[in-house]
Amino acid sequence: MPVLQIEGVTKRYDRTLAVNDISFSVASGRLFGLLGPNGAGKTTSIRMITYITTPDEGRVLFQGKPVGTWSQDRMGYMPEERGLYKKMKIGEQLIFMAELKGLSPSEARKQVRYWLERFGASDWANKKTEELSKGMQQKVQFISTIAHNPDLIILDEPFSGLDPVNAELLREVILELKNIGKTILFASHRMEQVEQMCDDICLIAHGKAVLTGSLREIKRSFGRNTVEVEFEGSDEWITQAGGLHGISVKARTRNRAELVIAQEAQAQKILQMAIGAGVAIIRYELMEPSLNEIFIRTVASDTPPSTSNFVAS
Repeated sequence: MPVLQIEGVTKRYDRTLAVNDISFSVASGRLFGLLGPNGAGKTTSIRMITYITTPDEGRVLFQGKPVGTWSQDRMGYMPEERGLYKKMKIGEQLIFMAELKGLSPSEARKQVRYWLERFGASDWANKKTEELSKGMQQKVQFISTIAHNPDLIILDEPFSGLDPVNAELLREVILELKNIGKTILFASHRMEQVEQMCDDICLIAHGKAVLTGSLREIKRSFGRNTVEVEFEGSDEWITQAGGLHGISVKARTRNRAELVIAQEAQAQKILQMAIGAGVAIIRYELMEPSLNEIFIRTVASDTPPSTSNFVAS
C-alpha cells in the first residue's frame, strides 16, 4: 500500500483553478519529486496533503486513511515560506516543536542534539533565530521538520536561498534519510535537482499532472535523443551534420559537440560523418534527454506519450 495517495484532487480559489484533477501515489521508502514551474500548483497540493486546506473534489489518503489532524503529527513539513520564532533560542525552539509533534522531553532533546551536531551547528543552540543568517535558519527549519522522526517528510523548495556548500550538505542528509527507508516528497521547480535525487515524479503544469511515474521509465520512454561526441580534428563536420533534416546542434566547442536527433537511427549517421571527416573519436555517447528537456517537450505538446502513466514502485 502506498504511503500517500492523491486521487482526482481539484482545488479552486474563487475563479482560479489551482489544482485540476491531479492523481499520484508515493510508495514507501521512495524519494518522490513534485515538480513544475512557480505557480503550477505544487504548494497547493502540499497544503492538501498536510491538511492545511482541503480539496473541493477528490481525496487524499495517508497510510490508507483520509488525511486529518491525526496525520499531521506523522508528517514533517518544511514549507517554502520559512517560519521560526525570531526571539526564541534555537535549542529551546526545536525541542518545543518536537514535543508538539509527540516526542517526550528527553527524546526531543536527544534528537535535537543529534541533528544540530549533524549539521555542525551545536553552538547555535543558545542563539536566537534573528542572530542567524538565512541559510542557517533554513537548516534549523529542516531540523524542526525531521526531529520527530516522521513517517513522511515533505520539503517545499528546500534548497531555495542556500549557497552551494549548504545545498550539498542538505542534499546529503536528504539522501541519507532516503537510504534508511524514509519516504520523502520533494517539491521543486529546479529540474536538475529532482533528476539527481528522485526515484519517481509528478510533473505539474497549469494545475494539471502532465507526467507521472518512475523517473527512469519516463526518461526511457522518451528515447535517447542526444549524441555527444568528443574528438580530435576539424570540426567542420558538425555544421554539416546540423544541416541535415532532424538533426540540430545543441552545443559545440573546439573538440566536443552535442547534437539533438529526431530518431535514434540518426545517431549512426552522425558517427559516419565524423569518421568520414577524418577526425579521431575519443568518446561517442547516445544519451537520454534531461528532465528539463522532457518537461519542455511535454508542456509544449501537452500530450505526453502513452507510457507516461507508469505506476511508481
